Amino acid sequence: MAFLAAFSSAISSLGKPSFTLFRHFRCMNNVPENTVYSGPVTHSPSQRVTLTHLRQKHRNGEPITMVTAYDYPSAVHLDMAGIDVCLVGDSASMVVHGHDTTLPITLEEILVHCRSVARGAKRPLLVGDLPFGTYESSSNQQAVGTAVRILKEGGMDAIKLEGGSPSRITAAKAIVEAGIAVMGHVGLTPQAISVLGGFKPQGKNVASAVKIVEIALALQEAGCFSVVLECVPAPVAAAVTAALQIPTIGIGAGPFCSGQVLVYHDLLGMLQHPLHAKVTPKFCKQFVQAGDVINKALVEYKEEVIKGSFPGPLQSPYKISEREANDLFNELQNLGLDKAASAASEAVKKFDASK
Repeated sequence: MAFLAAFSSAISSLGKPSFTLFRHFRCMNNVPENTVYSGPVTHSPSQRVTLTHLRQKHRNGEPITMVTAYDYPSAVHLDMAGIDVCLVGDSASMVVHGHDTTLPITLEEILVHCRSVARGAKRPLLVGDLPFGTYESSSNQQAVGTAVRILKEGGMDAIKLEGGSPSRITAAKAIVEAGIAVMGHVGLTPQAISVLGGFKPQGKNVASAVKIVEIALALQEAGCFSVVLECVPAPVAAAVTAALQIPTIGIGAGPFCSGQVLVYHDLLGMLQHPLHAKVTPKFCKQFVQAGDVINKALVEYKEEVIKGSFPGPLQSPYKISEREANDLFNELQNLGLDKAASAASEAVKKFDASK
């Protein structure tokens, strides 16, 4: 307030020349004016979901909501819906980039997705996946270095890593000790499909189920703040949830977890083409068939463009006055651009007739 008062006083003392100074001051502001484009209103930093909030929800038995998203528009939607956690998942490899597995996506690609999401989601806790090949080295230096980049360059609040082998547990512990929050991931771990033999559910026999419980406990001991349980029987997920003191987030793991996660495109039913069936898991509920709506809109757009009904006057909002239009007509004729002058004149007449 003191600064504004001093600034106003300085402006007043300058008289008429002050306009130049004010215009310079306005140009220093990097927030665009709401003339052509405008962005969403951001939330207050005090509304950000933190690990403390998640722990409190877990203690109170309140379900935690998480959605996997990869870009600015979807992040804004999560923000507006009040979702607790946004995961920038390596599943972008399949859903966005069209690969058959999560393996091909690179750290640089994940970082692009992370930065896009961070610009749109101001409320949720942001978690970034460590891509395959960026944290498996026997030295924990690689894992910690990748996690640091996810936070510093990607704008995330935490990272997620898959699996529960001794090296993964050690990596998780090293990342936590470096001051970075870690979410674990057990059950079906897509990065390990070459070992698992494909995208297959886990924990369907006693030995496998017990192993999942043991891995989850080891991840908790390593300092993870939460564990994702993917594609395991509901009783196994219930057992893990009861055994842990940290939240479990289920995906294809039944209703007994501390929270649930789905992929943005899956829950919205965006991938409706038969060719997309391979990346839409059968455990997913499609809360809307957005893909059908999108396809219908695209067909209607194409048809209106072909018929010439779009864009019409309502979608051509930027006006030129009659005087300026006449001056433009004359100037174009003076330049010898008769065809351009006639086109401009006809456009004015067409829009005037549609009023």
